Amino acid sequence: METVGIIGVGRMGLPMVKHLLKRGFTVTACDIDPANLNKARELGAGVADTAAELGSRCSFVILGVGYDEEVNAVTLGPEGVLQTLTPGSIVAVSSTVAPDTVKALDEGARAKGCDVLDAPICRGRWFADEGKLLALFGGRADVVERGRAVYSAFCSDIAVLGEVGHGQVGKALNNLLLWVNSIGLIEAGRIAESTGIDLPNLRDALMMSSGASKALDDWDQTTFTWALKDMQIVLKMADKAGLSLPVTGAVKELVKDARRVKASNPPKWTKPSS
Repeated sequence: METVGIIGVGRMGLPMVKHLLKRGFTVTACDIDPANLNKARELGAGVADTAAELGSRCSFVILGVGYDEEVNAVTLGPEGVLQTLTPGSIVAVSSTVAPDTVKALDEGARAKGCDVLDAPICRGRWFADEGKLLALFGGRADVVERGRAVYSAFCSDIAVLGEVGHGQVGKALNNLLLWVNSIGLIEAGRIAESTGIDLPNLRDALMMSSGASKALDDWDQTTFTWALKDMQIVLKMADKAGLSLPVTGAVKELVKDARRVKASNPPKWTKPSS
């Protein structure tokens, strides 16, 4: 059985720790927030002060940090896991980052005799609690199979999309469609509210029609917290490919204000919880 390390045990990482421990894995956690580490310890995980310390204990490391720079720091930096991981180990990138970031990390890992599993996750925190996340895998066949044995502890579905980088391509395009739909729901909601229609009743009708979307189904969970980062990744990909994507560019600008709108005065697509 793999000895598993998780770097970044926040809202998504802690449920992953819980499900891995239930499956009998030995788990070590690392996080810059002492409160998160204490929660992981209370669940039964070991803790490490640095990524390098974690790497010395593990054969399979999952990254759950937020940004490309953090992924590079906890892997390639002077206190990164690649300083201590044993050859043959795997670094699984479940952070949402640019495809080029995981490709460069894969090169760095191979130089140390290790492999990268490109493994961003979808669906969100409530699915994490239930162990029903979706993982989008990219990597060599043998690495994917090792990853499947670990990720099945907290994922009900795993989609293999190709080589390293393709998992992040899938996540970027998934998120592009999410934010296109979410911006549309703000604008459609404003129009609907102006007519006096019962918005939750309209939502029920739309969910049976061609206006249905996962964004509408999960409207209460949508926060736009990571939307700008997601859109920046997509546009970076578009610039590299020399593509003009005017709708994508417009959505990137619109999500800047959408977080404020959603937090303060969003369209009331769902009935207040009793």
